[in-house]
Amino acid sequence: MSDALEADQTFYDKFPAESRVVRSSLLGAFLALTLGAIFGIIQTLHRTGIFRGLIASTDYYTLLTAHGVFLALSFTTFFLAGLFTWAVVRSLDRPLVNIKITWTWYALMAGGMTMTGITILAGLVDAVDMSADVLFTFYAPLQAHPLFYTGLAVFIVGTWLAGADWFRTWLAWREENPNERIPLQTFMVLTTMIMWYIASSAVAASVLIFLLPWSLGLIESVNPTLTRTLFWFFGHPVVYFWLMPAYLLWYTVLPSIAGGRLFSDPLARVVFVLFVLLSTPVGIHHQYLDPGIAEGFKFISMTNTMFLLLPSLLTAFTVVASVEYGARQRGGTGVFGWLRSLPWRDPAFTGMMLAGLMFAAGGFSGMVNAGMNVNYMIHNTIWVPGHFHLTVGTAVALTFMAATYWLWPQITNKPIYSSQIGLFQVVLWFIGMALMSNAMHAQGLLGVPRRTAEPEYSGFDYPVAFGGFEELNVQIAIGGTLLFLSTVLFIGNLVLTMGNPRVSGIAETLRPALSGPDDAPEVLDDLRIWSGIAVVLVVLAYALPLAAIINDGGLFGPGVGTYPVWIDAAAGAIADVTVSAAWSLVDALALLGSRLLDAAVAGVIA
Repeated sequence: MSDALEADQTFYDKFPAESRVVRSSLLGAFLALTLGAIFGIIQTLHRTGIFRGLIASTDYYTLLTAHGVFLALSFTTFFLAGLFTWAVVRSLDRPLVNIKITWTWYALMAGGMTMTGITILAGLVDAVDMSADVLFTFYAPLQAHPLFYTGLAVFIVGTWLAGADWFRTWLAWREENPNERIPLQTFMVLTTMIMWYIASSAVAASVLIFLLPWSLGLIESVNPTLTRTLFWFFGHPVVYFWLMPAYLLWYTVLPSIAGGRLFSDPLARVVFVLFVLLSTPVGIHHQYLDPGIAEGFKFISMTNTMFLLLPSLLTAFTVVASVEYGARQRGGTGVFGWLRSLPWRDPAFTGMMLAGLMFAAGGFSGMVNAGMNVNYMIHNTIWVPGHFHLTVGTAVALTFMAATYWLWPQITNKPIYSSQIGLFQVVLWFIGMALMSNAMHAQGLLGVPRRTAEPEYSGFDYPVAFGGFEELNVQIAIGGTLLFLSTVLFIGNLVLTMGNPRVSGIAETLRPALSGPDDAPEVLDDLRIWSGIAVVLVVLAYALPLAAIINDGGLFGPGVGTYPVWIDAAAGAIADVTVSAAWSLVDALALLGSRLLDAAVAGVIA
């Protein structure tokens, strides 16, 4: 494999069939972005009371559902599908095994999301007996039309087939290159999909076993706590499913744009392995106020969540070191003077750097969400949307938009219409999100609720700390308007780019890391080991809580009588065995982790 295969040819030149898949996936993502942005600005103006003439408050929740599903599921996943197809084909330097299979999973994803979207938007039409006002968090007791759940199931199956397509391509490459290390971009794709398979299994079970049959009338009731827990089994790692493509771009593309090279390939691999192990067994931290889950399980989830700080800190160190190296290669000097040598006029670079800066702020607010006692104060307030607008809304979305300015010419041979518009667009997004998210966090500390069309209560005055309630509403409205304008500029710039003629000589090179894959322990590439450990950790984190939920509320809800009768008798034995196994696994993981980190650090120093 050539680490600089784009030096003479663009991706479009070398893999035209795969380029069409990548473009189609990205265009699907940008269609969802456009719809989500439209719904977002309507929500913002309605909730803040600036303008409520477009929708009734009862329709607010339809748009809220559409905003979340189109942006948090459709936009992110379609972009990921295109980016991962590019990354696998580029890094393995070979086409996909069967392009017909590729188009099959794309069709399933597009068809499934279309069904889901139609069901949601039908709620705006009174004459159509169809709706899905269940919000992005689509667990019981809220119920949607069966087509909503059917579309989600088809969409998830499409993502599973996409992952199988990428694994199949890697296996074909491995047969031809049995002694080579997995290229870093392919390694990132495969580990992300391992995490996705584990996490999405829970939401697939929730949809197919409980929610879809319930909406069809095949079963009378469901256990709300069970469906909620299965959702958050999926709902937290899905954040990393969105974020890991951004990490791929930060690790492999951003250093090259800066004029440098990735600081450490081994550390990048360690980060993605840590996400596979740690991202799923923490979902209960979203359920601190759920009475159906014991406090002990919540405390364990809180502790596990804190370990997720490690891959984020490793990423901050590695990416900043890589960018600094690039700046110094460009002539930068001094403790901070090297910052002036970076290509700040490049929208791809500036956008990704601003996204990373905003992600750091999101990490601080995420620590508040993760802590049990502090979480009680901000739970279900607008603080929570303020947090994930920093993470998925900026760290992910802004990275994806900025990276498009670099990636689109490589998959089309068409230069970006205007880099100046692109630069203004990414900066405008950063400013808009800073205003909106800051006000959301401040209102959350005042107790302002989330998921509310008109958060105003007779006889109740919000404290004036952090500015008055109305002033913060204005700040949210201004920020939301800037975000909408930024989206319009991005889509407009891309549409104009599509009208440009194809040119040559625009290929970009991704340079190899300073510390390459040969410096990483070979065990990092053994995906079977990490998959097995990840499954064991998930079982340890969720077996007892799920057993207790089913024992207390029934598999299909209270009074149905279909839950296993053996749970009461076996619960004690299960607990004893699980605790014993947990301590053994902890000791083994501690030893393995120590050896891995020692090896990785030794490789970096060498």
